[in-house]
Amino acid sequence: MGETTADEDLLLKNFFAEVSEVERDNEVVRILACFKLNPFEYLNLPFDASPEDVKKQYRKLSLLVHPDKCKHPQAKEAFGALAKAQQLLLDTQERDYIQSQVKAAKDELLVKWRKQLKKDTASKIKSLVDEKFEEQYEKSGEFQQQLKLKVRELLTEQEWRRRKMAMRISEEEGRLKKDEEEQKEMWKKKREHEEQWEGTREQRVSSWRDFMKSGKKAKKGEIRPPKLKTEDPNKSYVQRPVKRG
Repeated sequence: MGETTADEDLLLKNFFAEVSEVERDNEVVRILACFKLNPFEYLNLPFDASPEDVKKQYRKLSLLVHPDKCKHPQAKEAFGALAKAQQLLLDTQERDYIQSQVKAAKDELLVKWRKQLKKDTASKIKSLVDEKFEEQYEKSGEFQQQLKLKVRELLTEQEWRRRKMAMRISEEEGRLKKDEEEQKEMWKKKREHEEQWEGTREQRVSSWRDFMKSGKKAKKGEIRPPKLKTEDPNKSYVQRPVKRG
């Protein structure tokens, strides 16, 4: 009898261990399937969760998927995603940015809902009578699901704009860097040319002096006649008469 009870306890303990492992694996799968730009999804929290809620939820989920306790092959990746989500939501600037997108999404959905409300007489009357009608709608599962999808849409648009801007900045920086390198290369060639020109200065001066001393050099093999100077009173050079007949 005692042995049977011990066996049953062991079986029950193993059963809970198996269920726990399944839950851990399921949580890893859930985390890895989350929308990457929304840290609230990773921590499975509503958009109005406080920083304290974020810390508590992170502690709970991180223990569930910790690589030392969870055998799932991607447990480490899921654990890292939770840590990053907590970091973003505890950062004031990041949190404010996400909350601004949530507000924009909520405003857009409520405007659309109010327009539809005007077409439905019964709902319109109910909204006039019940002051909390709109508040109740915001808390409904239908609205929360729509809000989740709309936030995804807005965050995706903002991320796409950010990446395009980063790409343009990168292209502009690349162009400026190329222009700078070309400018440097031009100045380098100019400086080398000036140095080369200055290096041959003495040679050029010497050649010019030699030229000025010797005058124009005759071509090799060329016989030049003597020059007749008009100012020569003796007329030392007279052309011989040409014999005719």
